[in-house]
Order: sequence, then structure tokens, then C-alpha cells
Amino acid sequence: MTDSLLTLNAGSSSIKVALFDAAAPGGGDALPSARWSGQADGLGAGLKARLRVRDAQGQTLLDEALDGGQASHQGALAALLEWHAKESESEGEGEGEGGRIAAVGHRIVHGGTDFVAPVRVDAALLDALARLEPLAPLHQPHNLAGVRAAMAAFEGVPQVACFDTAFHAVQPEVNRRFALPRELHDAGVRRYGFHGLSYESIVAQFGAIAPELAQKRVIVAHLGNGASMCGMRQGRSVATTMTFSPLDGLTMGTRCGHIDAAVVLYLLRSRGMSPDDVEKLLFRESGLLGMSGVSSDMRALEASSAPAAAQAIGHFAEQVVQHMGSLAGALRGVDAIVFTGGIGENAAPLRERILEDCEWLGVHVDAAANRGGAARLSTAESPVSAWVLRTDEEAVIARHTARVLHA
Repeated sequence: MTDSLLTLNAGSSSIKVALFDAAAPGGGDALPSARWSGQADGLGAGLKARLRVRDAQGQTLLDEALDGGQASHQGALAALLEWHAKESESEGEGEGEGGRIAAVGHRIVHGGTDFVAPVRVDAALLDALARLEPLAPLHQPHNLAGVRAAMAAFEGVPQVACFDTAFHAVQPEVNRRFALPRELHDAGVRRYGFHGLSYESIVAQFGAIAPELAQKRVIVAHLGNGASMCGMRQGRSVATTMTFSPLDGLTMGTRCGHIDAAVVLYLLRSRGMSPDDVEKLLFRESGLLGMSGVSSDMRALEASSAPAAAQAIGHFAEQVVQHMGSLAGALRGVDAIVFTGGIGENAAPLRERILEDCEWLGVHVDAAANRGGAARLSTAESPVSAWVLRTDEEAVIARHTARVLHA
């Protein structure tokens, strides 16, 4: 019998679940491999929801559309757990390849000022994290719902919370402050940064394929329905585009990204909108969806002939280029650029467009390599190299969970 770790990762429009061996982690930074991984995407916002499960070799074990209540985060999670229960039962629970679930690891988007390392879940932790829901309304409620569902499904099994914000806790103080009175900073109004589990994944992978380069000045662009960028030195966060909440920084699927704070005051005072109305507008109705009027999905925008769709894509690309320059400034230069996330990994024409507009930074794109699926996207002579790597947040969660479990 082999004990297992289950990981749950609820995003703004997706849920990912994976099963790992629960063996004690080694001393290195290598990421574990999942036995199987499942993903439900297209959740909410009128998208076409689908559930897929694949084994370690990439073979499809399940592929079906999610309709009705299953097309929600809660419904998709229930469907994934139901599939896992049936598979475990068919193998012989506790005796077959699936083994027993020794612990469940969770992605938690916001850890606030208090949680900067993975920690076991208890009632007090859930209460503290629930108080952060207004800072991440697209994610935190789904994260915590996943924890509660797992606690009910696997009674008595340890649950471990892993925080997206923790990766950025090492940033220089100058990059963590807003220009606000000190008492507000001390009360928690500060730059946190997000997508930390994804960035940890890239640090581990990049360190394995280009160890010397990975220790230099690296900008990672996590581009997806939620998008951010991070400037790193020696594998540690120096500056990032998301700040107090996952709303800031780049244009995203339904989120506006960086915006003048006075716009919010104008919406409240002159347009008569309520705080709830403004939150809905900025988090759920803006970004690529709001600009295009077509979709929040980059694939749909690329397939659309609507001028507004092309304008939204152009705006997204321009924001990436501008933030690339800002992060290069924070790092005092750049040695490598890495793309990841759903858009970053799959949208080759968009990557090429961005890299061509970053030629002034010293990056020379290899168009054939970019379109051909190579990991390295730049020419051999390029002073700044460019890469694409598939993020594996689940493996990072599993590594953290194993370490907490065996601590």
C-alpha cells in the first residue's frame, strides 16, 4: 500500500486536483510527479465547462462536459471527488494503487501578513483566511470551499494550506509599501503579490535546466485568465505586478488590472455605484471581457473577427511589454524571460509579438523555435534569453504538504 497526497487548486475559472505519493520529501528542490491530475476549466462567466483527468503518461482517463450545477466551482469539485472515490473503490480503497489519502494540500491565494509559510488547517486558520475574502473575491471563497469540502470528504485527514502570497514575503521593504501613512501599512495595506506557487514551480524547473541562469535576473510572466509578472534574483521575488489584491497589475480575463484609484471614487460619487457594484465591475466585468465585449478567453478573442477583440489582445500585449520594462528596472537589468500560465504556455503568436516588442531589452526571438514548441524561444546569440515552461502549482503544493506532514 502506498499512501497518497491529494492537492486542490481552485482558480478564478478552474479547479485542478492531483494525486501524489506521500513519501517524505528529499532535501533537494526537485518537484514530485503526479500519478494522475484532473482539471475542470471554463467555470462561470458563461464559458463552456469541461472536466479532464489524465494519468502520469498523459493518457486521458476522463473527458466530459460539465453542465448545470456541475459547471460551478463547487459542482466541479464534487465531480472530481466523486470520480476519485469511484476509482479508489474499483482498485480497493487502502490496498490498490490509490492507497489512502494521508493529507490534502490546498492552494490559498491570500495569506495576509500572518501566513508566510505552509501550515496545517484548523478552525482558527479558516476564520482568519475568511476575513481576507474581500481582498481576493474571485479566489479565496473557492479556496476555502475546497478546504471545507476536503475536510468533509476525508474526515480526520490533515489539511495543509499553501499560500500564493508567501513567495513574495522576502521582497525588499521598498517594494512592499504604498505611499500611504505608516499606520495603514502596519495594518496590512501593503503590496503582497500573488501566483507565488506558480513562481516557485518555475524557479525549480528553470534551476534544473539552466542552473546558472536561474540565479541571475529573471522575469517570469504568468499569463492566464489571471495574469501577473515577477522579477526575481537568485530565485527570490524582488518585485511583482499584483499588489494588495489579485486585481492589480496586468489586464486579465475579467479583471481590469492597474487603474487610477480616483476612478473608483468617481464611480462611487458621480455614477452612483455601490461598493458591491464597483467590485463586480472591476473583478468580473472588465479586462479582456469588458474591452472586447466578446469573451474573457484569449482563444476566443484570437478566433474572433471583431475589431474590439483585436484591440483587447493588443492592450494585453502592450501591458506585458510595459511591465516587463518596469520589472527590468527593479532588477537593474534582465538576463532571462520565462513565460508560463495558460496564455503564456499556449499562445505562441502572442509570445512572439511580446518578445519582438521587447527587443530593446536585448532579447532576439527565434520565431521557428517559438512556434515549434521548443522550451527556449530566443536565438543562441540573444543577450537576454527567453523560455516557456509549463507551471506545476500542484507539484509545489504536494512538496509543501509532504514537508509539513513529515516535519
